[in-house]
Amino acid sequence: MRSTPGSPAAGCHQPVLAVDIGGTKTTAAVVVDRDGTPVPAVRRTAPTPAADGGAAVLASALGLALACAEEGRAVLGTAAVAVGFGTAGVVDRLGRSVVAATSALPGWAGTELASAAERELGMPATVMNDVQAFLAGECAAGAARHCDVAVAVMAGTGIGGAVAVGGRLVRGAHGAAGHLGHLPVPGAESLLCPCGATGHVEARAAGPAMTDEARRRLPDRHLPDLRAVAALAEAGDSVARSVLESGGHALGTALAGVVAALDPDVVVLGGGAAASGPWFEAGLRAALASHTLPLLAGVRLTRSALDADAVLIGAATEARRLPADASSESTGTL
Repeated sequence: MRSTPGSPAAGCHQPVLAVDIGGTKTTAAVVVDRDGTPVPAVRRTAPTPAADGGAAVLASALGLALACAEEGRAVLGTAAVAVGFGTAGVVDRLGRSVVAATSALPGWAGTELASAAERELGMPATVMNDVQAFLAGECAAGAARHCDVAVAVMAGTGIGGAVAVGGRLVRGAHGAAGHLGHLPVPGAESLLCPCGATGHVEARAAGPAMTDEARRRLPDRHLPDLRAVAALAEAGDSVARSVLESGGHALGTALAGVVAALDPDVVVLGGGAAASGPWFEAGLRAALASHTLPLLAGVRLTRSALDADAVLIGAATEARRLPADASSESTGTL
C-alpha cells in the first residue's frame, strides 16, 4: 500500500520501522523522534541467509521487521506507520526494487522489496541502497547535518558511495548515483572488479583487494582477512602498512575527482577498511590533497558520527518522507 496525504503516516513524530539488510546480518529497528533527532528505540538482529537465495533473504527480513514492529508497539504503545529499507545492491530510482546485487546476496537482484513489504507489513515502504541510507542518516542526525552538498564513501568488503544535496539523496537516472567504487584509478588497469569490469578503485581499496595484495607480498603469513592485515600493521610490519596506505591512496585518488565535480561541504567516511588503522586514512587524505584543486584540497573529511545506526536512521528518515511525496512518482529523492 502507498500512503496518501492525511494518512496516519503523515504524523512526523510517530514511530517508523527501518531495516538494514547486509550480506551477513539484517537489523530491524523502530525509530522514534526525540527532540527532533531520530533514535532507534527497539531493535532486532538476525543472520542474513544469503546462501539460501533472494527469497530466503526477503522472508527473513520481513519476518524480522514484523517481529520488531510488534515489539515496538508493545513497548511504545503506538504502531510504526511506515518502513524504510537500506540494502546492499543497486535500488531503482523510485525506491521500490533491487535492480542489481553482487555475489554477497545471490539471487537478490530483481526483488520487489517495497511491494512485498507493503503486503506483509501493511504500511508504506521505500527502499534505498545501504550507502545511500548511510548518508541519509548522517544528513539527518550525524556528520552531514545542515550541509548543502555531502558525499559519503564506505570502504569495507566493497567500496560504496552516495551524494546528497540539500539533505536529500541523489539517486540518479538508474538509482546508481554515487557508486564511486567503480571509478577508474591508476594501478588498477589489470585488476578485476567484483562488478566484472577492470580498473576500478574497488579492485584496489576494498578489504578483500587489500587482503589479496598483502597475501601476495607476504606469502609466509596467515592472513585470512583485513583484520589480520591491520593487526600485522599495528605490530609494526612495514609491508602491511604499505598495503593499507596504498589502498587508501587509490580511494583518495578516485575521491578527488568526486570532490572536484561536486565541491561538497563534507565527505563522510565509514566502513571496516576505513577503521583498519591510521595508514589507510593517511593514504586517502594524502591522495585527496594531492589530486584535488587547491581551492578544494581542504574539504572536510570526517568519520561517521552514527556508525552502525546510520543506515537505520537514514532508512527511517526516507520512510518519514513517504506521505509528503505520495503524489509523485518518486520517493522524494532527486
